[in-house]
Amino acid sequence: MRNSWALMLITCVVCCIFLTACETQSTTDSQQMGTESAPQSESSEISEEDEQQIQNEAKIPKKEELASEALLSEDKEEAVPGISQSSQTGDMLKIEIGQETFTATLANNSSVDALKELLKDGPLTLKMSDYAGMEKGADLGVTLPQNNQQMNTTAGDIILYQGRTLVIYYDTNSWSLTPIGKINDLDEALLKETLGSGDVTVTFSLQS
Repeated sequence: MRNSWALMLITCVVCCIFLTACETQSTTDSQQMGTESAPQSESSEISEEDEQQIQNEAKIPKKEELASEALLSEDKEEAVPGISQSSQTGDMLKIEIGQETFTATLANNSSVDALKELLKDGPLTLKMSDYAGMEKGADLGVTLPQNNQQMNTTAGDIILYQGRTLVIYYDTNSWSLTPIGKINDLDEALLKETLGSGDVTVTFSLQS
């Protein structure tokens, strides 16, 4: 009987020692894992100072962006209203109406090329008639190539209609037309007064 109690006591002691050893090993492993993962946590953290610097750099435009914006601004200022800058040739059209003389910047298309060829033979004088209280137009007597596009015309726009009619606008319109040019430094009131309310004789020539 005594031997049985002794055996049970020894068994209990052994079990307690084993459980204690397991708990100690588990604690040690957890601490090691925490130590190994700590640097990753620290490396992923960004200080408030670094974060603020990143935000400030994001707000500051790069030199290349500033230069690009400046060029775009200059392009907008130089563009002739009514005709995109990419379509301008820099060639000038001289327009004589009575005692007044206007100049216009020509567009860049095959219609303008054909018109310039026509004007190389000398000035072209046309009797232009009023239409709809917004334009003066005249038949050229020849058919030029068409480069129609949807346009919202304004005073001073010179266009080609259906390949034969040369038109000067003194008011607004929206239609599919071929851009020819745009009168420079336009005084709308002066243009409208010069063109008058009825037929008007206009002479076109290339600006020398």
